[in-house]
Amino acid sequence: MTLTPEEKSTIIAKFQRREGDTGSPEVQIALLTERIRRLEEHFRQHPKDHHSRRGLLKLVAQRKRLLAYLRDRDFERYRAIVSALGLRG
Repeated sequence: MTLTPEEKSTIIAKFQRREGDTGSPEVQIALLTERIRRLEEHFRQHPKDHHSRRGLLKLVAQRKRLLAYLRDRDFERYRAIVSALGLRG
């Protein structure tokens, strides 16, 4: 369920805005999205794991807040990350 350091660095390299960028909203949203997708796979096999479901809901809420922040600050960056990750239909 967790990301390996190699997977994490790959995601960071893909979405960073400049060299050494690990905290921009785009990177955080991409990392959260990958964790959410892995938890979705977990719940297909373990539908009664309610403790992990709480963690999933927290991740989804955090991603939602970051997306709202980015949407309000820079709409073009918001649209780019949403289309790159395949979010929001």
